[in-house]
Amino acid sequence: MPQTDLTTSFSGQYFVVTGSTQGLGAAVAHTLARRGAAGLIICGRRADQGQAQVRQLAELDCQAFFVEADLERVEDCRAVIKAARSRFGTLHGLVNCAGMSDRGGVLDTSPELFDRLFAVNVRAPFFLMQEALKLMISQGVEGAIVNIQSIVSHGGPAYLTAYSASKGALAILTKNVAFSALHNRIRVNGLNIGWMDTPHEDEIQRRYHGAEDGWLATVERTQPFGRLLKPEEVAQSVAFLLSRESGMMTGTVIDLEQGVIGCGDDTAPRPASPLSLTGDAL
Repeated sequence: MPQTDLTTSFSGQYFVVTGSTQGLGAAVAHTLARRGAAGLIICGRRADQGQAQVRQLAELDCQAFFVEADLERVEDCRAVIKAARSRFGTLHGLVNCAGMSDRGGVLDTSPELFDRLFAVNVRAPFFLMQEALKLMISQGVEGAIVNIQSIVSHGGPAYLTAYSASKGALAILTKNVAFSALHNRIRVNGLNIGWMDTPHEDEIQRRYHGAEDGWLATVERTQPFGRLLKPEEVAQSVAFLLSRESGMMTGTVIDLEQGVIGCGDDTAPRPASPLSLTGDAL
């Protein structure tokens, strides 16, 4: 196979990237634009952030359109792909970046939180993929889908029970849809992301863990690579999975984390404390 020119690897192609008003989704959108994407549908809940991204992508010679969407709503998921159909007439790739990671263990997760986590992290990708596949198949496009998953899909910490379950479900969904679309030559892969430095993670650390200014630098000093994952490097992995460089790879879930699941020099992981009937668990 000839070598790929990264600056034109997505020339003439159109993509949908969810959760793309900030953080990883924005980094993915910019990476695709820099590599020649002709057009992008980006979406999120904040129109001001979305329009700011549209302007930045225009500076990269990429035609982008923002769709205000709450992905807890199936009709909004469908509207995102409908925008790709109406604006571009076709679709070459979908990246499901949107997600929520609110804390909740087995004793204190409410039915409402459980439903929201599964609505955003599982149901939304399902119906986005459903609509994207319909569009790709109707146009005869041999496209690609990348689902942003999580390293906690292998099990996760005690305070992320419902979230971990939702990401585990998404991992199975990735494999099943990849299998389903094999003969259409539409590839579906997932990235299990580890701890990443994003505005949302900063918000989570402050809201749930009492983090103060400077928490990031303190944490990064303890990591094997001296930092947390950065959105830009994850976006490069997404671009690889969307591109011809990844060949016929499909149904693959890659752990992108500075650790190796199942390996360790200490004893097997244990929770920090017993389950306790306090707070929301009462």
